[in-house]
Amino acid sequence: MSEWRPKRFWETAHVAEAEGGFEVLLDTRPVRTPAKAALRVPTRAMAEAVAAEWDAQIEKVDPASMPVTRSVNAAIDKLSIQRAEVADMIAGYGDTDLLCYRAESPQELVERQASLWDPLLDWADSDLGARLRPVSGVMHTPQDVGALETLRQIVHGFDDFELTALHDLVGLSGSIVLGLAAVRGAQDIETLWDLSRLDEAWQAELWGTDDEAEEMAAIKREAFLHALRFFHLAQAR
Repeated sequence: MSEWRPKRFWETAHVAEAEGGFEVLLDTRPVRTPAKAALRVPTRAMAEAVAAEWDAQIEKVDPASMPVTRSVNAAIDKLSIQRAEVADMIAGYGDTDLLCYRAESPQELVERQASLWDPLLDWADSDLGARLRPVSGVMHTPQDVGALETLRQIVHGFDDFELTALHDLVGLSGSIVLGLAAVRGAQDIETLWDLSRLDEAWQAELWGTDDEAEEMAAIKREAFLHALRFFHLAQAR
């Protein structure tokens, strides 16, 4: 059985000011989230991006072609309901951050991780005030409590829409340092994605690429880039 999708019933999608921000109207009908909440966003730029996605639908609505709308729905229907828990989960990545867990061998990989990942840990220390320490091997080594608390306070300072973006940046990369570096513009987003894939790139150099793994990586990369775009839309005043 094919998946049911609603047909396009509107002529135009446009943006209107609403209490607390902006909404998107399909002709005169306001868009609502899957949970039937009012779709209200904090910036006109985000609302215009949502409207553009609805305007681009042809005969039937295809949610897969509407990443901004999906992120808005997630912020309103999911994250806003369990905001504190999500923020704590994101901050918790600091205790198991990808950039801190280093290979014990071969030496070339050890050196590559150090040369590419250490500068980001130094950045987290100087710009965020959170020094995370690298360790060799996969056994968990607790990080400094003060550094983790600093990261927790930073994360809790984001609004619901910003936090939705950060959730994806951190989850997809496995690193709160990379996620925060993305939203603060410490390095360009493509470089940060490549840094999150350093180990996979090393394996590919040794053994070649796997088509299925490459396809999955491409999907994740696109989601990573979208997350930063969504963050910028949340901040566009």
